[in-house]
Amino acid sequence: MNYFDPWILEREIRRWVDYCNHQRYHESLGNVTPADVYFGRAKEVQTRREEIKQRTLEWRRQQYRPVLLQGAGLS
Repeated sequence: MNYFDPWILEREIRRWVDYCNHQRYHESLGNVTPADVYFGRAKEVQTRREEIKQRTLEWRRQQYRPVLLQGAGLS
């Protein structure tokens, strides 16, 4: 994209910086946004993700268990 007007370029740079700081997860920060780290939310976000992951794994185990039992002829 060409930026013929400086204010359009400035606007796009602001959008990019906002995206990087508030929406894009950074692996070096533990897959949270810089804003999460800055505002002290990083641990909360990581804890919430871990809880969701554990619930999802348990749900999948429950869904998969009948398939295992059926395949073993135990159902």
